[in-house]
Amino acid sequence: MPRWFACAFAGLAVLGAADAFADPIDYLRDVKPLLARQCVACHGTHTQKHGLRLDTADALLRGGTSGQAVIPGKPAESRLLLVVEGHDAELPRMPYKRPPLDSEPTELLHRWIAEGAVHPAAEEPSSDQHWAFVAPVRPVPPPGATHPIDAWLRHSNPGPDVAPRADRATLIRRVTLDLTGLPPSPGETDGFESDGRPDAYERLVDRLLASPHLGERWGRWWLDGARYADSNGYSVDAPRSVWPYRDWVVRALNADLPFDTFTRWQIAGDLVAAADPALGTDPLVASGFHRNTQINHEGGVDAEQFRIESVIDRVNTTSAVWLGVTIGCAQCHDHKFDPFTQRDFYGMFAYFNSTENDGHAVPDYAATGPSIQLPAPGEAAAIATWQRELQRLEREVEAATGAEATRLKSDLAAHRKRRPGVAETLVMREATNARPTVVFVKGDFTRPGAPVVASTPESLPVRRVATGRPDRRELADWLVSAENPLTARVIVNRVWQVYFGRGLVETENDFGTMGTPPSHPELLDWLAVEFRAHGWSLRHLHRLIVTSEAYQAASATRPADLAADPRNHFLARQTRLRLDAEEIRDNALAIADLLDPRIGGPPVFPPQPEGLGAFTQNKREWKASTGGDRYRRALYTHLQRSTLHPAMAVFDAPDTFTTCTRRLRSDTPLQALTLLNDPAFHEIAIAFGARLAAAPGSDRERIALGCRRAFGRRPRAEETERLVALLGAERAAGSAGAGDSDAWLAVARVLLNLDATLTRE
Repeated sequence: MPRWFACAFAGLAVLGAADAFADPIDYLRDVKPLLARQCVACHGTHTQKHGLRLDTADALLRGGTSGQAVIPGKPAESRLLLVVEGHDAELPRMPYKRPPLDSEPTELLHRWIAEGAVHPAAEEPSSDQHWAFVAPVRPVPPPGATHPIDAWLRHSNPGPDVAPRADRATLIRRVTLDLTGLPPSPGETDGFESDGRPDAYERLVDRLLASPHLGERWGRWWLDGARYADSNGYSVDAPRSVWPYRDWVVRALNADLPFDTFTRWQIAGDLVAAADPALGTDPLVASGFHRNTQINHEGGVDAEQFRIESVIDRVNTTSAVWLGVTIGCAQCHDHKFDPFTQRDFYGMFAYFNSTENDGHAVPDYAATGPSIQLPAPGEAAAIATWQRELQRLEREVEAATGAEATRLKSDLAAHRKRRPGVAETLVMREATNARPTVVFVKGDFTRPGAPVVASTPESLPVRRVATGRPDRRELADWLVSAENPLTARVIVNRVWQVYFGRGLVETENDFGTMGTPPSHPELLDWLAVEFRAHGWSLRHLHRLIVTSEAYQAASATRPADLAADPRNHFLARQTRLRLDAEEIRDNALAIADLLDPRIGGPPVFPPQPEGLGAFTQNKREWKASTGGDRYRRALYTHLQRSTLHPAMAVFDAPDTFTTCTRRLRSDTPLQALTLLNDPAFHEIAIAFGARLAAAPGSDRERIALGCRRAFGRRPRAEETERLVALLGAERAAGSAGAGDSDAWLAVARVLLNLDATLTRE
């Protein structure tokens, strides 16, 4: 028996004894990342030494010029293992000229091959093209369900049956939060629970889709990708005015502006508006999407360097938001895994290379590049406040000397530009002369290489190559062309991700060869084509998803689910999701009946702990808003890049420096401490406690009201008893003359901090 065979046999024997009851090796989770780390640099998309690719399972099983690399079920005869272990007579040990793999990854490969080298069929359907780079076609839904989404899910589900429908109180809270970001009132819940019409749920969905709060909830989803903020970033981090762009996003989503138009205006709205003045200023305002880049006002910096940094950011953001691929990896070299070259990157770069400078390196902090002013009616009170602040700054400038005077003059100039009555917003604008574009050697802008023309990636269908001056309208048209294989898939996947906590493609920011293939490829393609066929209507997509059985299913985990599908791959049940940072604040304001529902307008400043403005080059005062502005939705909170409002940061709000296509959900003690002690949340708890104390009825009835407002259902018996006991203990410990206010405040703080309040079932 050869030594290598004996070693392999012995290894399998040990594995068999140790892992007889272990889960099977998962190719996507275990094998593919290992090969990506160790092998793909020499055996990938661009470099295929010995004709061998290891970036996909199909390519691995095909082998290379030295023959078949893996023989399923026969690890001792699989050449991949022979070279990894150094037992191949013709080839050196792999990885070549690198440390050999230790026993754990080697044993993992042994097990995967011994188990049959199982891999998803959708991982690479074609030997020539990755699945995501082939335009989707509409498959015919299988029979067996009245809703096409459920038909596809049932067709692919060998596991447990779909969970029963969630109860009505849970369902109205779920869909109301998902569509509007706000909870239903107790009266709305009562009305839905008592509505016996067979289409009661569909009527509810249609009402919510028509709500003006839909645009606020889904506007926040889009602004994550747009890396929206109300300050310029870098160490100066001066305030900027771009909030009319934020309000345009809300209006556009409420109007169900077709997504292809939504795209064209944000990529090239300045060019669209110039070509068709009848469209008004909306396309120009929409071009603010790519003015959300940072602006560096530090002294002594190279303006050209940071202009180029902004252009690079625009390429990376466009490819991430619309294409779901990492073209940015090709800034310095050809992409290691995907078929994107450095010339592809700079071809995209050329589309954005001829816009006006954003204001980098200009010492005047109010200089932020091209902008327009819009009428802002109904701001008489704001004008008076602005006038008082102007007079204060003018007095301080007269009295100041040295560095301080320079800063105050800059603040004064910025304040004058923010005069109410008009709203300034940053926009894109083409420079008079087009800049030539070259490849930067190793990504270094000081090392110009070969010239390139504006173009879309060569490996993707319907490639566009500019013959004259680069025109961003051409890029936008390509992004939403019917033949583009990515945009529709990427967007429907991101919408699906919001409703189920995970996309059909789990790596929502990477549809490339290193990403996870779709769990339900036919469903993904059907949704993508359906989205386009219905005029790129996001509202149609929302309605389609939330009316499915899968969306309406209960989220409780059954024993059969854990045994057959612990990760809920087949979506037999819904997913419990902690609310996003903004929703947690908005939910609390609505619960306490404090929420100011006004839509749009300049940023507001809810209370936050003192001292947070000291973390920038120039200290920024945070003057807490008063009146209704104090209780606006978190969408309208001023977003200071260097110091996000702590109640947003602690609940995983994005940092706004780069695009965010999926929010993480952490669980830390700081979150509970924030809900208990943050000035804004403490103020909300005081109002909620006072509301409960003043409500008619017994203690139990008021506790029931508090629970219904907090988490949308009547409390269970044990919940009532524990809250009654808390109320009694707080009354007993209270000071004389305090009445019930402190006791009910304690109850309110508990209700606002409960998992049931912070979670969408």
